Amino acid sequence: MTSIKFGTDGWRGVIARDFTFDNVEIVTQAIADYLESQPPSRREVLIGYDARFMAGRFARCVAEVLAANGFHIELLDRPFPTPYVSFEARRRQLAGGIMVTASHNPPEFLGIKFKAPFGGSATPAIVQQIESYLFKTTPRRLNRGEAADRIHVISPNPEYLDHVKSLVGFDAIRKSKIKAVIDSMHGTGLRLLEEILQEQGVVCRTIRYNPDPLFGGVSPEPMPENLGALKIAILEDQADIGLATDGDADRLGVMDQQGRYVNTHQILCLLILHLVQKRNWTGKVVKTFSQSVLVEKICRKLGLPFEIVPIGFKNIAEVMLQEDVLIGGEESGGVGVKNHLPERDGILLNLLMLEAVAESGKSLHDMVLDLWKEYGEFHFQRNDLHVPLSFGQGLVKQLRDSPPKRYTGLFLERVETLDGTKLIFKDESWILFRQSGTEPLLRIYCEAHTEDQVERMMAEGRNLAQVENSN
Repeated sequence: MTSIKFGTDGWRGVIARDFTFDNVEIVTQAIADYLESQPPSRREVLIGYDARFMAGRFARCVAEVLAANGFHIELLDRPFPTPYVSFEARRRQLAGGIMVTASHNPPEFLGIKFKAPFGGSATPAIVQQIESYLFKTTPRRLNRGEAADRIHVISPNPEYLDHVKSLVGFDAIRKSKIKAVIDSMHGTGLRLLEEILQEQGVVCRTIRYNPDPLFGGVSPEPMPENLGALKIAILEDQADIGLATDGDADRLGVMDQQGRYVNTHQILCLLILHLVQKRNWTGKVVKTFSQSVLVEKICRKLGLPFEIVPIGFKNIAEVMLQEDVLIGGEESGGVGVKNHLPERDGILLNLLMLEAVAESGKSLHDMVLDLWKEYGEFHFQRNDLHVPLSFGQGLVKQLRDSPPKRYTGLFLERVETLDGTKLIFKDESWILFRQSGTEPLLRIYCEAHTEDQVERMMAEGRNLAQVENSN
């Protein structure tokens, strides 16, 4: 029997190997069965998709299965950001939304994200229920003629972008005369940020805005190794900032005026300070297990409650649904804020970062230096190692059960195991080993006071993985 397992945000797989029409039908039928199990509600579902190979065809397959189960479907007529689907699911109180996307994953992947009526990723409880329906019912699917009355192909409406614009302080951005370059990484960000900013008289241009199933030969994840084109464009334009969105535009990436990458740890910290000190917003801060220790330092100084949750934005969203959350962020570029959705949104968060820089009156680089001066200098690195699933799980367990007392000369202070095994040292540096539950991928995360220290710690982590894997 085919193995299908949902990850941190939906189900994904390699196109034609795991992500096939047969498996898409199985997953969609499980979603339909889950929706049928819920209290009576509207029967409408909105379906969107990204720019990946065959994404539109797979989205049509999803529509035909749901239509065969009695749901009325609206299918977007073009690739468009995931946050749009989440926003519409909440605004219109739909039965749900489905996005056919693999987000920031490499081009050979595709996936399915289910968006609940509250406007965010399915909570762990919802995911568990959907998984319980897998393979229970033989998938139903109507042909195109039979489904014509239940599937309506539509264009995106303006309400989402209007709402996003209502949350941004454009006056400060205009007055600052800040100049931006935008990188859509050939994904669903398209020219949306450029259109919003040009409406406000902001000088900007977009690169890599045309949809491309191969994403120009890189993974559509806004990380330094994939943003070389953005760095070149920033220097060419003598821009003040570079803003990037991932494959489905729910994550952001930021570069300063010299094309230096500003990591998501720094972004989250700067946004907390901006929203509290300039906007006077309040609420809890939620971070995932692989986020920076700086977040906690800032929260303690500002008197903000904070919570640490397992990796995956669905865990942040679950808290956002229950409490007054100011902001929530994960290491991989996903950030959500209050007054919007319990959801990541690369469009809105890029605009808020632009606002934060404009309001500061400083360069983005100087803002990071000020952050370090007040709260301590920290650098970060993540490595993704392709290792057998059982090996990765074994290494994580070994480090949990028999952690080293010293690691690259650092004295161990404690071990935390909320999601993987995190070794925390007396100088506040840390390294986290986490095995993916859905693919043979061991992720190592590290934060320390200098880049050299990070590299030494990561080199030792990679060495541990290689030595253990060779045994």
